[in-house]
Amino acid sequence: MAGAHKHLNKYGDNLGNVVQFLQREHPERFQNILDRIATKIPGINKIDTAESPDGRLLLQFNDKGFEDPFYASQMSDGTLKVFAYMLLLEDPTPPPFICIEEPENGLYHKLLETLVQEFRSHATGEDNTPQLFITTHQPYLVDALKPEETWIMEKGEDGFATIRRASDDATVNALVAEGLPLGGLWYSDYLEAK
Repeated sequence: MAGAHKHLNKYGDNLGNVVQFLQREHPERFQNILDRIATKIPGINKIDTAESPDGRLLLQFNDKGFEDPFYASQMSDGTLKVFAYMLLLEDPTPPPFICIEEPENGLYHKLLETLVQEFRSHATGEDNTPQLFITTHQPYLVDALKPEETWIMEKGEDGFATIRRASDDATVNALVAEGLPLGGLWYSDYLEAK
């Protein structure tokens, strides 16, 4: 669909519309966003925009080693997802609460730590920053988290879910302090209810 949108919708399928809005309404901030995002995605030199003959705004990704840019339609789903998450976090007027379900899907596992660092740097609790609620089934993503950032939800035999913070378990805190990754502890059942 044509036209600028202020915010990503819940599906992220209006990414181009948000890019168009940011470029039109916040050009300097938008270029800074593109430059920052390009440094976070492996292999990407630069992200830019171009206007098509029919007036649409096209995202161009300059991949290291290639002279000609790739357009968004030619990029991997994982690259576009990382771009969408970064754009979501750079929203000039973010919503107060953002839920992201399984951001690891379609992403190279080594990008998960970078993504968690970005989530952490934006969810500071300061004014005009969102609270983030992220669900995962991926130990690699949990490896990048701290016990105090991690909540474990478990469905009981009665059908009800319980929730507890990983940092409430002294054993988990001690093992993480010794250098064991939190995701590895989860994979090894150390985060299971006792």
